[in-house]
Amino acid sequence: MAVKIKLMRLGKIRQPYYRVVVADSRTRRNGRAIETIGKYHPKSEPSLIEIDSERAQYWLGVGALPTETVQNLLEVTGDWQKFKGLPGTEGTLKPQPEKVDKLARFQKALAEANDEPSTAATTPKKKGGSSERAGKTADAAPAEAATKSDDVAAATKDADAPAAES
Repeated sequence: MAVKIKLMRLGKIRQPYYRVVVADSRTRRNGRAIETIGKYHPKSEPSLIEIDSERAQYWLGVGALPTETVQNLLEVTGDWQKFKGLPGTEGTLKPQPEKVDKLARFQKALAEANDEPSTAATTPKKKGGSSERAGKTADAAPAEAATKSDDVAAATKDADAPAAES
């Protein structure tokens, strides 16, 4: 039986992460695995690579062949150089940044929220439509109504005037 060390894809569309598995070479990519020896998250910055070095050395020692991608990962962690007896067994793996505690992050956000002013917004909201034309017609309508009421008042005054003279 030909054994390979390969990647098993997991995750969602455009958000992949992989398990480094030892499996029969005839099984499909996400098929049954003999053993899971690590994980690889390429989308995180820097990429997360965790491989159990002891198990990787064992499987390489008994003849498991890594795929090209897994061999590159083993070179980054330094396991491939250790297996081949090459210099540079420390690898070039970048350390992951330390995660901030959720409680500390919450306390910081709470302190920032208390420092902000508690008054309402200083700019008043606009009322009505956003176009200028709608504003002009709204302003013109009360002006026209005012002139009409003045005309009506003048007409009634003229009508009352002759009746007052007699």
